[in-house]
Amino acid sequence: MALEFHRIDFQYSRKTPLFTGLDLRIDHPATVLLGPNGAGKSTLMALAASQLSPRRGLVTWRGVNPATGGGDRAAYRRAVAWLPQQITPVPGLNVREQVAYCGWLKGMSRTAAWQASAAALARVGLSGLADRAGHQLSGGQLRRMGIAGCLAHHSELILMDEPTAGLDPTQRAVFRSLVEELADEVSIVVSTHQTEDLAGTYRRVVVLDHGRVRFQGATEEFQALAVGDLVPGDGTGTGIGTGLGTDSGLGTDSGTPSAEAAYARLIERET
Repeated sequence: MALEFHRIDFQYSRKTPLFTGLDLRIDHPATVLLGPNGAGKSTLMALAASQLSPRRGLVTWRGVNPATGGGDRAAYRRAVAWLPQQITPVPGLNVREQVAYCGWLKGMSRTAAWQASAAALARVGLSGLADRAGHQLSGGQLRRMGIAGCLAHHSELILMDEPTAGLDPTQRAVFRSLVEELADEVSIVVSTHQTEDLAGTYRRVVVLDHGRVRFQGATEEFQALAVGDLVPGDGTGTGIGTGLGTDSGLGTDSGTPSAEAAYARLIERET
C-alpha cells in the first residue's frame, strides 16, 4: 500500500510556488516526515488528506485519486485519516460522542459509529474518559482522542501533523508507545521538526526542505549521515560515505550517530 505524489505543483495564491514537480512515494507503515518550519510539511499533509488540491499532478492512496470525485473521493477519505496539529473539541460533545461523530462524518451509520467509538477509545487508552467533555482533556489526551476518531472508521492510513508539539516528556512517551503499536495495524505518516523520538518508532525517514525532498531512506541510513558524507546524486538518494569519523562532534557522546546531528548536517549541506 502506497501514498504517492505524482508531479505535484502547488502554491498559495500568487506566492512563489511551494512544490514544483514533486514526486514522492511513501510505502512503509511507519514513516516520519522531517523538515524545518516552512519546509512544506503541513501543506504536503493537507494535500495527502485531500483538504488541499494540487495545481497540477495528483495524489493517490493505493491507486485511488480523490480528485476524480464521486465514489473515489469518498473511498479515499474513508481510508485516509488526518490528525491536524490543532485539535479543537466540538462544543457540547463528550469524548465518546466526538469519536463517534468522526465515524459518522466518514459515512458510517450512527449505530455503527457509536459501537466503533467504544473499541477505538479502548485502543488508545481513553475508555475511562468516554463521558468527559472534550475541552477538559489534556493536550496528550486530545491527541489520543483524535487518533481514536481515525480508528473509528477503520482508516488504512493516518496522517499526523506535528502530533507531539507542546507535549511534555511523559505525554510524548505515551504517544510514542501508541504509535509503535498502531504501526502494526495501520500505515502512519508523522510530520515533525523534532528528532527526539525518531529511533525505535519510525523505520523510514523523508526530509523535506524548501518544497524539495532532501532525503528518503531507512532510519539507520539517515542517522549514519551524522558520520558520513552524502554521495552526490539526485537529492533523494541514500548514498552514504565515510568522510567523517565519530570524533567530528556530530554524533552522540557514545559515538553513536544521532538523528538530530544527521538532520542538521543534511539541511546545512543542502541549503
